[in-house]
Amino acid sequence: MAQAGKSRPVKRLRVLRKEQLTPHMIRIVAGGDGLRAFQANEFTDAYVKVVFPVDGVAYPEPFDLGVINAELPREQWPSTRTYTVRHYDRQAGELTLDFVHHGDTGLAGPWAANAAPGDELLLAGPGGAYAPDAAADWHLLVGDESALPAIAASLEAMPAGAQVRAFVLIDGAEEQQSLSTKADAEVRWLHRSSGDDLVGAVRDAEFPAGDVHAFVHGEAGFVRELRRYLLNECGVAKDRLSISGYWREGKNDEQWRKEKAAERAAEEARPA
Repeated sequence: MAQAGKSRPVKRLRVLRKEQLTPHMIRIVAGGDGLRAFQANEFTDAYVKVVFPVDGVAYPEPFDLGVINAELPREQWPSTRTYTVRHYDRQAGELTLDFVHHGDTGLAGPWAANAAPGDELLLAGPGGAYAPDAAADWHLLVGDESALPAIAASLEAMPAGAQVRAFVLIDGAEEQQSLSTKADAEVRWLHRSSGDDLVGAVRDAEFPAGDVHAFVHGEAGFVRELRRYLLNECGVAKDRLSISGYWREGKNDEQWRKEKAAERAAEEARPA
C-alpha cells in the first residue's frame, strides 16, 4: 500500500442542468449541499479534479483521495480528469464546467454527454496558478478547446482597455463561442478542418511592444514549440509565462501525467 499522503477531500455535487454549447462542447452546471465546501481562488485557470470511482468498489467515508490512495490497491483508485472552472456563483450555488466531447471514447466526455439533472458529480480542488496581471502592457492567450474555458474566464477578468491577443485552435467554425470581455481584445479562431497552424499563426503575428503576460496551454506538442519560441526567440521571462501541456495526442490522462512528471524531473536534473 502507498503511504498516507495529503488529505484530498472530495465534494459531492449534483448536476443541475446541461447545455450543448457547440457540437463538441457540453456545459454542466452543478450545485447542491456539497458546493458549500468549495473554496474559490483568485485564478482564472482555477481547476478541479473530476473524480470517477471504479464500479463496484466500496470507498471509505468521507470520500478522500489521499486516504483512498493510501489504503486501497491501485486498481481500485478512482480515475480523475482535470477541468477548468468556467464559472462559480456562490450566491446562486452553481459551479460550471465545460467538457469537450468527441464520441464514446474517453471518460469525462461520454459522462457529460449522458449526464442528467440529479446525477452525482464528484470533484476535488480547486487549484490554479494564473490570472491576468493588470500591470502588464499587453496579454497573450493561446490554447485549444481544452484551454478555452480558462481563456474565456481570463478575457472576462481583463481590465477595461487591456491589450489582448488571443489564438484559439478548434475543429471548425461551428465550435466558435461568443466570448465576453471589457478588454481591447483581438481573438483569432483557427480551424483544424482548414489546416490552420496555431504555432505558425503565433509566430507570424505582430505584437504590441512592452511587457507581456502570457498564458499558453493545450496539447503538449504545440505548447512545447511555443515555449521555445516565446522564451528563446521573444525573450519572454519565465515568470511572465504560464505554459503547460494539458494533454498529449494519443495519450490518456494517466499516461500523460506520468510522462509529464518524468519530463519535469529530467528538466530539474539538468545542470543550470
